[in-house]
Amino acid sequence: MSNKVKILITFLLIFANFFAYSQLNAPKYSNEFLAVGIGGDALAMSNSVIASSGNVSSAYWNPAGLTRIQNDMQLGAMHSEYFAGIAKFDYLGGSYRLSDSTVFAVSMIRFGVDNIPNTLELIDNDGNIRYDRIKSFSVADYAFLFSYAGISKIEGLRYGANVKIIRRKAGDFANAWGFGLDAAAQYDYKKFRFGAMFRDVTSTFNAWSFNTAELEETFILTGNEIPKNSLEITMPKLILGAAYTYDINDKFGLLTEIDGDISFDGKRNTIIKSNIASIDPHWGAEINYRKIVFLRMGIGNFQKISDFDNKTSMTFQPNIGLGLKIRRIEIDYALTDIGDQSIALYSNIFSLRYSINKIEKSKTMIE
Repeated sequence: MSNKVKILITFLLIFANFFAYSQLNAPKYSNEFLAVGIGGDALAMSNSVIASSGNVSSAYWNPAGLTRIQNDMQLGAMHSEYFAGIAKFDYLGGSYRLSDSTVFAVSMIRFGVDNIPNTLELIDNDGNIRYDRIKSFSVADYAFLFSYAGISKIEGLRYGANVKIIRRKAGDFANAWGFGLDAAAQYDYKKFRFGAMFRDVTSTFNAWSFNTAELEETFILTGNEIPKNSLEITMPKLILGAAYTYDINDKFGLLTEIDGDISFDGKRNTIIKSNIASIDPHWGAEINYRKIVFLRMGIGNFQKISDFDNKTSMTFQPNIGLGLKIRRIEIDYALTDIGDQSIALYSNIFSLRYSINKIEKSKTMIE
């Protein structure tokens, strides 16, 4: 047996042991704010863009798609609000073309709830209620993505990767720093596009620290366990996608894609599930007019829900949206149902992209 084979087998055994250990100790839902998604175009298609994504938001969906950007630089931004405006989600990103075949991008994501009343000091030492002692704090999660993408010498193959830095903060009570990696690829074959995004490929680790000085008395009085500094692990997730593009005529075009999110953190409430992996499928489609106006739709988040009679029913999340491209400016809108369609908790999401060409900009400045 060659040394290379021995090294490969050793690596696989180490990874298998680590994977089994992580399944037993890792929480099922970790860093879930990174599962919300960015971009009105992608959200309108129910996140079904792993194979077709090709703009600055690809740094989040599939960094390999950054190589599809035609301009030297592209900027992106999004703001959305959830739960009647209580929670706010913000995204800023920028890409820069390093060469004809490589692109670099930086992204920032924030999901937070602000102005939460802190009533720990509401009652003073004399038992009086003092509203002037109420302070406010924020609970916010941040992610910083540093992306690199390139075009392979293999025809049709693109590749990319992310380095992720996570910052989570709950006022002055708790905070965490995290680190992780993503790996991704896209492959074009005629009118088909295939994509793979391996999120948290090495697992993402959040190191939590707690400030219990202000909370210790409250924890003791309420009988709750005082939290201790700990390490939170986010398990890997593999997302596979296949897309098909079709020119209906010289004015209209069609893009349709189906994706599957494969989780390895135990059984989830998805259509396909087991103790080892769960698969969550979702579908999206886009019709464009001269690549200026876009109509998008998608279906995802299929779940089986049990009622009081123990009868199960299938629920799903429908999304729809519009897009408009005016020269270098792209505006996308999505109307998304964040839960069961019967509840209809809809959110209006807008995103903006602006492309910059350094060469054309220099010519304009000279003229």
